[in-house]
Amino acid sequence: METRSESIGLRSEKLGGSSPVIPRTRLQVWFIRVCSSILVWTCLVQLVAVGELWRPRFITNLTTRFSHTAGPLHLQVAVRPPPPLPPPRNYTSNGFLKVSCNGGLNQMRSAICDMVAVARLLNLTLVVPELDKTSFWADPSDFEDIFDVRHFIDSLRDEIRIVRRLPKRISKKYRHRVLEMPPVSWSNEKYYLQQILPLFNKSKVLHFNRTDARLANNMIPLELQKLRCRVNFQALKFTPQIESLGHKLVQIIHERGPYMALHLRYEMDMLAFSGCTHGCTREEAEELKRLRYAYPWWREKEINSEERRSQGLCPLTPEEAALVLQALGVDKETQIYVAAGEIYGSERRLAALRAAFPRIVRKETLLDPLELQQFQNHSSQMAALDFMVSVASNTFVPTYDGNMAKVVEGHRRYLGFRKTILLDRRRLVELLNLHQNGTLPWNEFTVAVREAHEKRMGQPIRRRVIPDKPKEEDYFYSNPVECLCEGTTNCDDLLGSGKSNSSSVP
Repeated sequence: METRSESIGLRSEKLGGSSPVIPRTRLQVWFIRVCSSILVWTCLVQLVAVGELWRPRFITNLTTRFSHTAGPLHLQVAVRPPPPLPPPRNYTSNGFLKVSCNGGLNQMRSAICDMVAVARLLNLTLVVPELDKTSFWADPSDFEDIFDVRHFIDSLRDEIRIVRRLPKRISKKYRHRVLEMPPVSWSNEKYYLQQILPLFNKSKVLHFNRTDARLANNMIPLELQKLRCRVNFQALKFTPQIESLGHKLVQIIHERGPYMALHLRYEMDMLAFSGCTHGCTREEAEELKRLRYAYPWWREKEINSEERRSQGLCPLTPEEAALVLQALGVDKETQIYVAAGEIYGSERRLAALRAAFPRIVRKETLLDPLELQQFQNHSSQMAALDFMVSVASNTFVPTYDGNMAKVVEGHRRYLGFRKTILLDRRRLVELLNLHQNGTLPWNEFTVAVREAHEKRMGQPIRRRVIPDKPKEEDYFYSNPVECLCEGTTNCDDLLGSGKSNSSSVP
């Protein structure tokens, strides 16, 4: 016992003091460890927060420094930090707006822009829109399969609040009190303020089950018109997968030289819907008619094809498109990208166009089938690729003024009035008939075609307004004048007088 005490005493002296060593209990050890862990985690959280503030600048400097010193790896691209997010707008929401878009990609795109503007006008919270899955195309894509949903939400946070889905508490509370309705087509702000806003006194959730053309082209406050543009040109970015493949497609085409994008809207759904069967066999005309009757939302069933064609309401056939492009003086060696789905009649109907312009290309011929595999059976995603190629083209020529033609036209105006040949189909049908029956020689035909389109090349022009006839006036998204004059000293200098029998946007 003495020996053990002496050894303990010696150990205490060696440790630098005469005070006795107090053994620690397990509870004390546990308490010290817990406090240490909390302290470490607190420091870690603070470091992460500071790192988030400095990371973009650090990464940029590091990447730039690396690119200067990397030698053979000079192809490394510097990472640009994303622009700072705008501060969120602080407002009291009057309720939640759910929307179900209908139609193809570009009809839905325009509708999303409209619904953002409506949500902003009424101080609502917008639920990420649902896309059409039941139309002719039967595309199962959701919003996030086509558009960058995070960018959509973040880039508009200074205007409206957007949520991916209804909060659970709201969904449970208003499960049986969600008002569902289609808003009236071509409505102005007065309609939404006086007839739609009061509905949120009954329910905090409103569901618009149709959204095509539900906001007027004109007589809308300037700030809302500019918001529609902002959504269209900035907030609605395609997903990284679509953007990457689209840019690759554009690069492949550009490496082969300048190109024209021909939106050849000679597809089964368009022909069935419009009743246009010019150039089709009797069997094909019957097939298209059966299809038209199979879809109840296509209201017109009995349609006179030739009468509609003479009114300029039909897409040009591939054969007619070939003649018109030749008459316009398009060189035979011009590279032409056909922006379309499957052409009705397939290669048989493209023969005349290929004979006139051998350098016809399509996404299916330019890309590896494996690259397109992920987009198969997703018509809207395939249309997104055509959209990107059309916007980037040297010249864009739509053979029908559908939604894609109009939205691409508007984008090209916004990007500096890129050349867009807007075909006057009514005049062209007259000239084509005269030429094909031998009345109008080729030389006179070409002169007449060129004269008809001299002022239809996408030049700056005022948007035509026809009071009480919104379907006949110029579409907002094809010529968003309110968003094209920014940075110019005088909008009149850019757009010209724009005198016409109908009024125009000032």
